Amino acid sequence: MVKGKDPVGTVTCSATPVLIPRSEHAISRKQFSPNAIKVLYRLKDGGYDAYLVGGCIRDILLGIEPKDFDVVTNATPEQVKKLFRNCRLIGRRFRLAHIVFGREIIEVATMRGHHQAQDNPDPTSQSSDQGQLLRDNVYGTIEEDAQRRDFSINALYYSINDFSIRDFAGGIAAIEHRKIELIGDPETRYREDPVRMLRAVRFATKLDMSIAGPTEAPIAELAPLLGNIPPARLFEETLKLFLGGKAEANFLMLRKYGLFKQLFPAVDAILDSADSEFEITFIQKMFANTDDRINADKKVTPAFIYAALLWFPLRDRCNSLIAEGMNEYDAFMQAISQVLAENARHIAVPKRFTLGARDIWHIQQRLDKRGGQRAYRLSLQPRFKAGYDFLLLRVESGETEQQELANWWTDYLQQDVSGQKEMVKALGQRSGGSERRRRRPRNKPRRKPNPES
Repeated sequence: MVKGKDPVGTVTCSATPVLIPRSEHAISRKQFSPNAIKVLYRLKDGGYDAYLVGGCIRDILLGIEPKDFDVVTNATPEQVKKLFRNCRLIGRRFRLAHIVFGREIIEVATMRGHHQAQDNPDPTSQSSDQGQLLRDNVYGTIEEDAQRRDFSINALYYSINDFSIRDFAGGIAAIEHRKIELIGDPETRYREDPVRMLRAVRFATKLDMSIAGPTEAPIAELAPLLGNIPPARLFEETLKLFLGGKAEANFLMLRKYGLFKQLFPAVDAILDSADSEFEITFIQKMFANTDDRINADKKVTPAFIYAALLWFPLRDRCNSLIAEGMNEYDAFMQAISQVLAENARHIAVPKRFTLGARDIWHIQQRLDKRGGQRAYRLSLQPRFKAGYDFLLLRVESGETEQQELANWWTDYLQQDVSGQKEMVKALGQRSGGSERRRRRPRNKPRRKPNPES
């Protein structure tokens, strides 16, 4: 028996996996990274067991080209480091070995074991009062490691010894039925690591699968557990959700399960308001455009995504400060600082991206100031193209009062230098000269009195 289910359909691992020989599966070593093969053979020659595991096996079976190749072994991280000069050890929560081959990194994990009781003094294992694993350096056998895997489709092991696949939790069947299934009791597994709820959503959209009923059922109730996850880790998870070519689908599913609220509470409150059609359209279009660019192998910056997500909380905060008597410029600057600080309590966006978001927001304030050299100088700003795209997104989403401004900048960017000068000159004439920079009047020196008068 490979996979069992309790009365409510919970997936369990078997101590004896289904062994799928090379003659019965289509996976070839040619589909693996040569560096991953090197790591497997080096570990084997060192006297250790080693397997390719998880996503790379799953993706090849689904006809998807793997991006990463993960290895699991019974060697400890320190033993792995002795075998590879190009190895570095990382991680506190769970110790990992990274084998570096230029730009490619092969991640090697030691097989994980079961945890003891919560009051166990063993420093290698520690959990919080909510059941979340804080330290996870407990090593075990391949059978125990399979039980510690999150989803059945990730509990697939490829052996370099006989080129077979070991299926511990019915992962092959789950792939055939296109189901995302947690191994073990879903509530317990989500409490151990709440990020698994985000992973369930990401795998469902990425692999075009549905989340199995027992796996789906506790998500909405347990969503607030994401508040216990370090903001830096949530930033990494949001990058995977938003930069994998399925951002729009992930956004909709995160909203469905109440997970988006835990990541962006200020944004979610606005989207939940009665009159939020424009805001929802804006964010969906942003994610749809992001997917189009990624799927066309075009560059995408997280700065644009976060600028769009926090645009509406920024505007609301700015309007509140203006209503309190603050001038527009100071209100805008203070609102930016407040919104970014509040967001950092949930998702720790690195400074290089928050600075980019700030630039995009500042450009929105300057786009209608085009007289003299201002249009030309603004167009030279490093983030101008992102700021211009942001304006187009606002118009496409229904902000029609900005249509004329967007059309002007579109025409301006298509002109040569002389054409741009003519456009700015015509703009000044049409506005009665109000767009022209006003020269500061020079103070004439006082004339000395004539002593002869």
